[in-house]
Amino acid sequence: MGETLQSVAGFSVEPLDKSFGAVVRDIELRELDAATFDDLYETWLEYGLLVFPGQHLSTSEQMTFARRFGDLVEELKAVHISNVKPDGSLRDAPDDDMMKIIRGNMFWHQDSTYMPVQAKGAVFSAHVVPKAQGDTAFSDMRDAYDALDDAMKERIADMSAYHSLVYSQRAVGEETKKNDSEYFGYGMDVADVPRRPLVKIHPETGRPALAVGRHAYGIPGLSDTESSELIDELNRFAVADERRIYQHRWSVGDVVLWDNRCLMHRACEWDFSEPRVMLHSRIAGDPESEAAL
Repeated sequence: MGETLQSVAGFSVEPLDKSFGAVVRDIELRELDAATFDDLYETWLEYGLLVFPGQHLSTSEQMTFARRFGDLVEELKAVHISNVKPDGSLRDAPDDDMMKIIRGNMFWHQDSTYMPVQAKGAVFSAHVVPKAQGDTAFSDMRDAYDALDDAMKERIADMSAYHSLVYSQRAVGEETKKNDSEYFGYGMDVADVPRRPLVKIHPETGRPALAVGRHAYGIPGLSDTESSELIDELNRFAVADERRIYQHRWSVGDVVLWDNRCLMHRACEWDFSEPRVMLHSRIAGDPESEAAL
């Protein structure tokens, strides 16, 4: 951790020993006055990832907090991402579609890039955690872009790629069933596959960030092979330096807030015979800045 900083509103900020991210303490997310929230919002823009230990938010409290940052995606206001079924039993069938999505999300990605408007951010909290593993990892795509050499920056400056959840699930052998699926299908029936630039300019900070991830494919002007090779190269580069990777080990009650416009993330492996229950609230993107090309 870096030196603890004190916000104007009084909460403490402990920067991670990384290119991004901070742990925020001495704050009650259930009770944020306007001045405290404004200070917190600016802190979020600066660090991209904020970790709030031991908040223990209820579902309604999490939604209320997340809504302070923008409207929520209708289908994803508060959804459990879990290997536990509603009846309390574990998901162990090889063709369980919810587990296919969880396994797919163990590859680096940004949320909703496969939708017409990608997400602004997300609030994620831990309700049941396994004895070991089950972390969530994050990658700073601003730092990844900054670290590219000038030749690569020039090469990709005007490039774009298509983004598809159907493509990315199929690419890792986790294609969901077309009929009678328990997964409700968010992102699986997008009529016009969105295309997004490989360099994303943050609408509020102006900082450029590399924008690839597992959903990206098919760069116009390149062959399929050339496109795959370039996207793979950029994805590998983005997570090659530990200073721009943070892996959060969850404790029950932790809340994490991340900026989807400049970070990638992924779920980390755990023993699926142990329950893991997380609550996800997705913050909708502004169509003015997050719409596809």
